[in-house]
Amino acid sequence: MTSGNITPTEQAVLDEIEEKGVDFLRLQFTDILGVVKNVAVPARQAEKAFTEGIYFDGSSIEGFVRIQESDMRLVPDPDTFAILPWRQSGESASARMICDVYNTSTGDPFEGDPRYILKQAIDRAQDLGYSINAAPEPEFFLFEEDEEGGATTETNDAGGYFDLAPKDLASDVRRDIIYGLENMGFEVEASHHEVAEGQHEINFEYDDALTTADNVGTFRTVVRAIAAQHGYHATFMPKPIPRINGSGMHTHISLFTEDGENAFHDGDDEFNLSSTAKSFLAGVLEHAPAITAIANPIVNSYKRLVPGYEAPVYVAWSDRNRSALIRKPAARVPAASRIELRSPDPSCNPYLALAVMIHAGLDGIENDLEAPDPVRENIYEFDGKKREEYGIETLPTNLGEAVDALEADDVIYDALGEHVGPKFVEAKRQEFQEYLVDVSEWELDRYLETF
Repeated sequence: MTSGNITPTEQAVLDEIEEKGVDFLRLQFTDILGVVKNVAVPARQAEKAFTEGIYFDGSSIEGFVRIQESDMRLVPDPDTFAILPWRQSGESASARMICDVYNTSTGDPFEGDPRYILKQAIDRAQDLGYSINAAPEPEFFLFEEDEEGGATTETNDAGGYFDLAPKDLASDVRRDIIYGLENMGFEVEASHHEVAEGQHEINFEYDDALTTADNVGTFRTVVRAIAAQHGYHATFMPKPIPRINGSGMHTHISLFTEDGENAFHDGDDEFNLSSTAKSFLAGVLEHAPAITAIANPIVNSYKRLVPGYEAPVYVAWSDRNRSALIRKPAARVPAASRIELRSPDPSCNPYLALAVMIHAGLDGIENDLEAPDPVRENIYEFDGKKREEYGIETLPTNLGEAVDALEADDVIYDALGEHVGPKFVEAKRQEFQEYLVDVSEWELDRYLETF
């Protein structure tokens, strides 16, 4: 029986809280830089959270609001309720819900909330008659901890791509991570050891764009928590170890029409891609430099985006090889037709990254952009002259260049909104400047005794 303004879905959550003995709720949200935050409240506050929201000080969150505008309100999404698998103990448990952030003064959605930015992109697609499915492939490293529990860069195995035990010593950790994810509602497709020592990948089923972004945040939280239970540190830093493969988050995306048909599929096309898909693809290529600032948002991201380590740096697409920025994966059935953007890494804010991909693709559709011919050769083997002959450009080589590209691209910059755009640029310019004035161990080793 529902009470007050409680919806049936919210009432189902309240009932489950009582049935499962949940004593604490973690109300989760994400800041502009992609860091997951939460406010913990006693479970008895759940009904109040649904009807009134939970107030918090937004001025303490990176890039949110100024001190004089600090009051914010969290409103939980009942569809995201999940018991935390590592917090169950005896008769009590903890759970989490992902929240939308609202302005207390106006009652409107907070324009600096990354989840709201993605919702706006989804609304734009819906206005054009499309829904969006997405599936990320986040990779991560598992490292040993030191005696104080701090992170090291010592891997716990010598495994390689798809290796089995005894080389892949983390298979038990991945198993427990999968159990934890499944307990929180994930449908895990596969898991395996990645190319580098200590590197892993767990793939989960595609879903709508908002659920997918929520899932990425949950995934990172679950991986870290369960790895810590095993005495390991999990990191989504793109390139923690030099001169080996870094961690990416290849992202598959497709559009569906209102009648449930895959708008990207055309069985009569040589590549099984519709004109809609090709225009979407062309839009992503057109705006790729600006997208890079969002999808590869930290200084370290650009240590991964270099030739020679299987990371895409060339703005092109292919139906055959992985050296291009966008790949058209093989699809067994029409519903599986999609494109795969291979540049994002798992340090990105998933809400902002998906939002700018969507806006870029929709811009391609609205302007009827034409996709270039696919490149079926290995672009990594091209010299500069051949890349110029093919008209292939290169992604930004550092965070500073990427932020310049973002500010110069009205479509992508405007997609972030009047709050997030300037705040994001300000934070990233400061980060890059701090990097430029720092002196690395490499420089000391190379020059200190030579000059």
